[in-house]
Amino acid sequence: MKSRWFRLAALLLAGALWGACSSDGAPSSEAYSEQSLASGGLTATLALTSDWGSGYCAQVNLQNTGTVALTSWSVGIEVGGTSSLNLWSGTAQVTGTRMTVTPASFNAALAVGATTNFGYCVNSTVKPTLATVSSSPASGGVSGSAGVSGSAGASGSAGSAGSAGVSGSAGASGTKPITVWIAGDSTVANGSSTCPIGWGKYFSAQLNSNVTVNNSAAGGRSVRTWLYSMTTTMGSDGECVANLDAQGKPVLQARWQAMLDGMKSGDYLFIQFGINDASSTCDRHVGLARFKTEYGMMAAAAKARGAQPVFVTPVSAIACSGSTAKATRGSYVTATKEAGVTYGVPVIDLHQLSIDYYNSQKFCPLPDTTGDGVPDDISASTGGAVGTFFCTDHTHFDTPGATQIAKLVASALRTQGLGLAAYLK
Repeated sequence: MKSRWFRLAALLLAGALWGACSSDGAPSSEAYSEQSLASGGLTATLALTSDWGSGYCAQVNLQNTGTVALTSWSVGIEVGGTSSLNLWSGTAQVTGTRMTVTPASFNAALAVGATTNFGYCVNSTVKPTLATVSSSPASGGVSGSAGVSGSAGASGSAGSAGSAGVSGSAGASGTKPITVWIAGDSTVANGSSTCPIGWGKYFSAQLNSNVTVNNSAAGGRSVRTWLYSMTTTMGSDGECVANLDAQGKPVLQARWQAMLDGMKSGDYLFIQFGINDASSTCDRHVGLARFKTEYGMMAAAAKARGAQPVFVTPVSAIACSGSTAKATRGSYVTATKEAGVTYGVPVIDLHQLSIDYYNSQKFCPLPDTTGDGVPDDISASTGGAVGTFFCTDHTHFDTPGATQIAKLVASALRTQGLGLAAYLK
């Protein structure tokens, strides 16, 4: 237990250090164009995601644009003088001014058309240049590298969600037994037999029999109350104070400890918070910076066990601006996306997917079930399609709503090319 805490503390510290790589307060990198380089059926595209003058973060998207499957890949990047390198979804070796990145355990193999990515943050004033791209075709042999192609377009936005996806090599056929672990709030939790029911309850119905879904989402939780035993005291740093054990460490909730003990190579960890975190009072309040740091800690813990984390933006409630559904979750949606870029984790933008679905079903404007000539507000009971989909608070879901939201998450797996898509029914 003690060694685990040391590892987690180190991961947490690293996340806090490299939180500067997010877009909060960072100068724009619009002047730095994307670079693309292709060789042997593999195309690499590099773009800065943030730039603060003395350092930057970058993401490299890879796609198998050839005609045969690839078993591995390598990307060389001229990075100049570097220090404090932080890399995710790959392994780096720096020789002189060149960094060579090879795959992590989960993203080496790329089927035809498949994509993956890696990213890094570094303290350096020298902006990167793609130098070499090589790959290993399934039939054997390593392709040659090529020169740098012309640049095009502006760099990627730090707020983009799930831009390239992750190609999981282990269990890519959908036949290796794996577990999907879910951490979240009441919009994800199994709930009761009637309202409220979260989408996590019906996620297993979208996956084949080789997947066990362990849904540990719990109602009313922020990311910190889900992870730790919290007090109702606000600290001087503006964050709620956690209860500490005899060693002065935050007391872990049993559900997180069970995940730490049970996660294995090939598993997935889905994380969705950002609704209760917006509370201004303790014990649920979580500031945006701490919110992203906790996501980074959880992602690092999953990766250390060979599992693939996936961040999910908080699902939207139904609120209308005339005949159009509008956003409801504020800055925690953006914070989730920024955490994905900073920590190299794919993001499913369920907030936008849910809004798009509400509009496709013409849920807005909300009906007037009270007969007072005014559309229902969030405290009113609602009939019709909205009443079937939602509980009366217009935030939580009844069975039809939870089932459809689970389908949106599953569809995103396929759209974004995530490895778990191989397990979809």
